[in-house]
Amino acid sequence: MTNPNGAKLALALAIYTLSWLPLGHAQQAAPAKYPTPPEVWKDYNPDAGDFKEEIISEETKDGIYYKDSYISAYVNGEEVRVYCKYAVKAGAKNAPGLMNIHGWYAFPRLDMDLVNDGWAVLAHDYCGKKEGRPHYTKYPKELVYGNMDQKSANPEGYQPFDPAQITKPSQTPDYLWSAIQRRALSYLLAQKEVDKSRIGAKGYSYGGTIIWNLGMDPRVKAVIAYFGSGWLTYYRDKGVFMYKVPYTEPPKTPVEEMILASTAPEAHSPYITAATLWLNGTNDHHGGHERGEQNFKKFQPGVPWDFAHQARAHHDTSKLGNDAKLWLEKHVLGKDIAWPARPVTEIKLDAAGVPEFHIKPASPEKIESVEVFTCLKESFNCARLWLDAKVEKKGDEWVAKIPVKNVDDYVFAFANLRYPGGIVISTDFTAAIPSKLGKAVANRVDAEDGSESWSEVGPAEVAGVKGFRALNNQIGTTCAQFGEPQRKAPEGAVMVFRFYCTQPQTIILSANQHFKAEIEITASDNWQTLEIPAERLRFQGVHDPLKSWSQINAIGIQPKPGSDITKVVFADPTWKVPAK
Repeated sequence: MTNPNGAKLALALAIYTLSWLPLGHAQQAAPAKYPTPPEVWKDYNPDAGDFKEEIISEETKDGIYYKDSYISAYVNGEEVRVYCKYAVKAGAKNAPGLMNIHGWYAFPRLDMDLVNDGWAVLAHDYCGKKEGRPHYTKYPKELVYGNMDQKSANPEGYQPFDPAQITKPSQTPDYLWSAIQRRALSYLLAQKEVDKSRIGAKGYSYGGTIIWNLGMDPRVKAVIAYFGSGWLTYYRDKGVFMYKVPYTEPPKTPVEEMILASTAPEAHSPYITAATLWLNGTNDHHGGHERGEQNFKKFQPGVPWDFAHQARAHHDTSKLGNDAKLWLEKHVLGKDIAWPARPVTEIKLDAAGVPEFHIKPASPEKIESVEVFTCLKESFNCARLWLDAKVEKKGDEWVAKIPVKNVDDYVFAFANLRYPGGIVISTDFTAAIPSKLGKAVANRVDAEDGSESWSEVGPAEVAGVKGFRALNNQIGTTCAQFGEPQRKAPEGAVMVFRFYCTQPQTIILSANQHFKAEIEITASDNWQTLEIPAERLRFQGVHDPLKSWSQINAIGIQPKPGSDITKVVFADPTWKVPAK
């Protein structure tokens, strides 16, 4: 909780938890009507004001023109200096434009594949000041909360307002970041090479969260949201999952009500005009799986949309074909690409009472492959173990048996359908309680948990690497089997520690409970590796060092207070004996 002196300002996912809102304030607040997204943005003009362009670097290399620059954006009466990167083929005319929006703590990067395909691509920074970066978006003192890295960017802990007194959406970081991306879009449109009638946008990770706002902008023909889909405020933060039994909804605070109505991605659904594609991993920590699909039920008729989920994946869509490229080509370039209609699915019992997943796809004659994934009861998407199911074609339908352990518990299923050209679409997330469908039978005794010997974890896969994610942010996870012959460390070995995380965290690595070390988990879009010698761990964290990993039976991973271990994916540690 932020104290009155304001040492920290909860940002992004933290602001969505709203833990800083005093309970008394929430209880005393009177009911209010909060503005819809169009009402929030009706007075904001992203074209207003001089760009005050300052070109940092400019060159033409290998037929590509590059420009790095600062421009001014005007938000809440303040001027923000926005760092931008731009690239286009030299001499291009009427090039389609693309906004490429980075994720949490990430740096603006250009999609050079699209540049080489003839697109004019602009990437801008909204992370703000970050140690080690020579260029970044510069927030004025009054908008200091725009810096994601509050600790290093604001060492004095300056806080321009009391978060408990937020009364309007424009005081939230998401509003600030959305305003900046709309201004960056205006800058893209101002480039002489760009065809203003052909504009698309891609947002990755938290960029996928704020891109739902950009989908309302009439200047944009199509958007692609990677992972981000909303449903963070209140729903994920308080564990209000669709299939939690019993399902309950705790009271919402006034600020939660405001965000859910005004700035949350899902609030934008009825007002989106851009063709919208959502690419996701089923076990990603953003908006989840089934909740994110609900966004499209509120789309206006005639607005194209679709989605695809990669089973077991966290921040990984590598198995989802050419969806992104083809979506942009169809809806921005106007290419004649036959995108399949949505499939129809149902869970029902066969003659013996075994649940089956039935899929009736559009254009079944064009189907190249069908992959079916099933899962036993688990309300939290990050903890789900999706299993591959054997699927059989029956006429124009595909059918797969669903394993059942308890006929009174939910079973889940979905399928990925692959069409020519690399189009992959997912069916709807489908759920059923077998006993409510008829006389169901259990056909599975033991459920695979995918966690091997680590406690309180769920499976996660990134870039083809299978890992695990701790599910309990208080106690973390432990494994007590490192004394077994097949896992025991050789004498003189160092631990090879692999992790994937897009938001920096700090963990406590422990051995046999008493030897400990703090490990900084840095942010990256790729797997990272640390080699940890035994002596880095010390008794109670400060005394004698650990002499050898070979002495260890148990390893624990816990979060340092203030960090969120559930946002980190780990691969099982391995051992390496350095060459002498």
